Amino acid sequence: MLIIPAIDLKDGQCVRLKQGLMEHATVFSENPGNVARHWLDQGARRLHLVDLNGAFAGKPRNEPAIREIVQALGDEIPTQLGGGIRDLETIERYLDDGITYIIIGTAAVKTPGFLHDACNAFPGHIMVGLDAREGKVAVNGWSKVTGHDVVDLAKKFEQYGVEAIIYTDIGRDGMLSGPNLEATVELARALTIPVIASGGITGLDDIRALCEIESEGIMGAITGRAIYEGTLDFKAAQALADDSGGEAKSAGSAP
Repeated sequence: MLIIPAIDLKDGQCVRLKQGLMEHATVFSENPGNVARHWLDQGARRLHLVDLNGAFAGKPRNEPAIREIVQALGDEIPTQLGGGIRDLETIERYLDDGITYIIIGTAAVKTPGFLHDACNAFPGHIMVGLDAREGKVAVNGWSKVTGHDVVDLAKKFEQYGVEAIIYTDIGRDGMLSGPNLEATVELARALTIPVIASGGITGLDDIRALCEIESEGIMGAITGRAIYEGTLDFKAAQALADDSGGEAKSAGSAP
């Protein structure tokens, strides 16, 4: 299982939010490239990037910082990026910049035809981010909860050809309260494509718990606040995941 450091970008800086609230942003670094290199040096095999301004604006807002990260990494590890991606032109531009996987969130829910077109145009490069509160999907930077059931939507998107589903429990994100294992397992069992868990990871006990359900189809876990505030040692977390070594579903060309 991959432990995937998150780099959330707001106004060109690396931040973390609590429960997706922009007014609750903590700045961790003003140099995104340095942060990316740090996690690479720590042994990260993939990075998770989010354009927070873009998620709220519905269009890219942190492209210079994203290019800085890609340049800092070179071709050493893959990156996955979400936030404000609403058209095929934006996807193509990011892929040309060197991003490996594009995460479509709000647009997948609101305009599923766009997701379908993206999967056809860029096979092997499209993931869907499903953010939920009490099992219902949220959109627009988590500001609006819809009536859509997470599992039902994920099964539909799987048929479109997405590479993986990134599942975030909004109520736990940035709160260091532990991931929602029950909901994550329920989703993974309903799919044949892999699930990446996100939200609430606090320490090694959470990684251990995720490793125990890896064989259900959990290929990775995204962590942000915990590794920045020091409640989770990244190297120790990845070593634990490697030692556990479950048989999770693989995500296309994911390493």
